[in-house]
Amino acid sequence: MPTPDTMSDPVDRLYVALDTPDLTEAVTLAERLQGLIGGVKLGKEFFTANGPAGVARLAEFGLPVFLDLKFHDIPTTVTGAVRATAPMKPAMINVHASGGAAMMRAAAEAAAEAGPNRPLVVAVTVLTSLDDADLDSLGVGAPVREQVVHLAVMAKQCGLDGVVCSAREVMALRGACGSSFRLVVPGIRPAWAEAGDQKRVVTPSDAVALGADDLVIGRPITAAADPADAASRIGAEMRAAADAR
Repeated sequence: MPTPDTMSDPVDRLYVALDTPDLTEAVTLAERLQGLIGGVKLGKEFFTANGPAGVARLAEFGLPVFLDLKFHDIPTTVTGAVRATAPMKPAMINVHASGGAAMMRAAAEAAAEAGPNRPLVVAVTVLTSLDDADLDSLGVGAPVREQVVHLAVMAKQCGLDGVVCSAREVMALRGACGSSFRLVVPGIRPAWAEAGDQKRVVTPSDAVALGADDLVIGRPITAAADPADAASRIGAEMRAAADAR
């Protein structure tokens, strides 16, 4: 999979979240969006309904697959789960950083077994649907940004390739983890789209300007009256922001 530094087109960083249990709908969207996006994100809703066969069907379009299953379990179980993703050949998989250091190391080691074509392994830090008040209610005394940086540093120390974070934390994470640590940013909402259930949101242009590596965008594209047009508008916004950097 190309790294952000080698990508000539910022749109190659755009993963569209196909969060639907309907395989036909996902296939139709992938067909319509070919050439306008860099990859597809397939999460728990899609995978629970369609399994590895559904992932294989979407992979037929030649788009990199971010398999967003957020593994979070004891190290042995996560090792087995990561190994089980190998036949699906995802470009990227993720785990929850809150699963702890031993679990993250186990995930990195299991992914490495796939050799040079192994998937990138990134850790979810704090879900973009949560804010400081939510963390406080969960018994986490630190504010979101501090907790995100703490978990990201731990993920890097455990050998993971990057983290999933809000664009609002990108600059802090660059300082803590360096330029080569991959930052995958969901919670992206164009100015013309509704925030929905996301709280720590930014626009595509802001995310690119801040230095996010990969953008994950779902409903602003998939729920649009014309998904291809929405993807085109977002792609243009990303290119303009990259040109301005």
